[in-house]
Amino acid sequence: MIEPHGSKELKPLYVSDAAQRAALSKEAEGLPSIVISSGAAASAVMLASGYFTPLDGYMNLAESLSVAKDMKLPGGLLWPVPVAQIVPAAQLPAGFKAGSRLALRDPNVPGQPVIAIQEVRAIETLAAADQAAIIEQVFRTSDEAHPGVAAFKAAGDTLLSGPIQVLNYSYFPGDFPDTFRTAVQLREEMSQKGWKKVVAFQTRNPMHLAHEELCRIAQQEVGADGILIHMLLGKLKKGDIPAPVRDAAIRKMVELYFPANTVLVAGYGFDMLYAGPREAVLHAIFRQNTGCTHFIVGRDHAGVGSYYGAFDAQTIFDQIPAGSLKIEIFRGDHTAWSKKLNKVVMFRDVPDHKPEDFINLSGTKVREMLVAGQPLPKEFARPEVAEILMKHYQEEAAAEKK
Repeated sequence: MIEPHGSKELKPLYVSDAAQRAALSKEAEGLPSIVISSGAAASAVMLASGYFTPLDGYMNLAESLSVAKDMKLPGGLLWPVPVAQIVPAAQLPAGFKAGSRLALRDPNVPGQPVIAIQEVRAIETLAAADQAAIIEQVFRTSDEAHPGVAAFKAAGDTLLSGPIQVLNYSYFPGDFPDTFRTAVQLREEMSQKGWKKVVAFQTRNPMHLAHEELCRIAQQEVGADGILIHMLLGKLKKGDIPAPVRDAAIRKMVELYFPANTVLVAGYGFDMLYAGPREAVLHAIFRQNTGCTHFIVGRDHAGVGSYYGAFDAQTIFDQIPAGSLKIEIFRGDHTAWSKKLNKVVMFRDVPDHKPEDFINLSGTKVREMLVAGQPLPKEFARPEVAEILMKHYQEEAAAEKK
């Protein structure tokens, strides 16, 4: 395993000492409080979990602008997207000033309990021009149809920066007890398995046969001891497969089609940004912080719609300074079943193939078939995985008709 990003050791911000956590919870009762956005709460979970090592809290305006423009903090550390606490000015507690402590309430848990306490070092206005610059640089578009752009614009106009102490991991341990893992826990699990070289696969979707084989190809090519299939468990755009369904489908695939003790299935508590290339770099940092040595970046990684080129999320790694990351990138090509070779291949490995030589279905076609109860081709998806997805889509379609 490799060192965390920008640090010799992980820096999780979860307050693990029970007595200290109880004291902070008691303190929070007397502090001014604010309900934060889902994105800010997810960032608190990532800070708590060690995935955002070496950050100690939310960025100020200068840091956010530096990250957006140059993909680095003012001190030079590579960081691809702002980790900011942005709120509407009207929601600030009356009379609240910089230098005070603020209780941050979780919008995603009933009763909106305190998720963290922040030492607010600065309160800054996010001017319209600065907001526009950050959005354009991070998302490469200002189109509000882009879910990441829409979420950033909706957050507010006031930036609260400073370190945080995190009291819980939000809804993730309760909703996903077998899957949610911190970076600390994953390092421990992989160490216990004796894995020294690990390849990580990021997903917000179920895995079809092509994804499964891409993981095998990467493991074989880099000589990895194991594979971390690491899924996002936070908020997604409308139409994406819910995390519980995706979790069940992936676990069934691993159970039936991978040798025992070669794959670790886990998830992390973050909301999807859909930031394409910038998010691919962030994903690499997450996996370096878990100790993985290699990270698969495939076609249209973390993309949405047609905002990014098919391989922009790979070429961005050519633009960052050498040595900025310790993790190595495995660049995956589009992958599908070859009718000629009777197996899954990456397109770059079969230059003699034509489009009609592959079995490849669009997401729309897959959904149509599953809603209709039609089995997916075995060359596209494992039948046990397709069965789980079929049940989900049929239940969804039935609910839409009511």
